[in-house]
Amino acid sequence: MTAPFSDLASLGAAGIMGTMWLWERRNSRQRDEQLTDSHDRITRDEQRLSSLIEVVEHNTEALTRFTETQTHVQTALTDLREEIKNGHKAA
Repeated sequence: MTAPFSDLASLGAAGIMGTMWLWERRNSRQRDEQLTDSHDRITRDEQRLSSLIEVVEHNTEALTRFTETQTHVQTALTDLREEIKNGHKAA
């Protein structure tokens, strides 16, 4: 246990400061890499979400058109039923 401390003490103040600087630079580089990786992931997620939102919007439009068509068909069938019903009464 004392060997690492005695090795560290033999470096002197400048050696200790240099070692600390190298250690800080290594940690800083790792943080930069993590930030870059996180940014890349966020950018990919944003692109995927944009695509998903576009699909949902198109599906909503299609469902709205389908509902409108169904309403028109229902109205036409109701009108046809009334015409047939009224036509049978007149005959």
